[in-house]
Amino acid sequence: MARVKGALSTRKRRKKILKLAKGYFGSKSKHFKMAKQAVMKSGNYAFIGRKAKKRDFRRLWITRISAACKANGVNYSTFMNGLKKAGITLNRKMLSEIAIADPKAFTALVEQAKAAL
Repeated sequence: MARVKGALSTRKRRKKILKLAKGYFGSKSKHFKMAKQAVMKSGNYAFIGRKAKKRDFRRLWITRISAACKANGVNYSTFMNGLKKAGITLNRKMLSEIAIADPKAFTALVEQAKAAL
């Protein structure tokens, strides 16, 4: 059986890493060894960031809903409990959008939630 040299696959692998490291400072974008470390680290940060983004947005939506609830004389937890008992299944993202864009509709939701309690 003929001997296989790994030049093609090695070059391909290195080019892929260096392409991902494009724009990094100094030798992190030029030298394979340093680029590989930087790309691995940035991949970890990106993974963590995607999870944190979901948490951050949920926190923002809850804060917005809470502020709109206080303006209507009810607290957040009572409002959410009332919505659940009224059978209204709107997610927090949509509730916060309604609270910002259409305060009258949000007030109607608060009244329905109060009535369900």
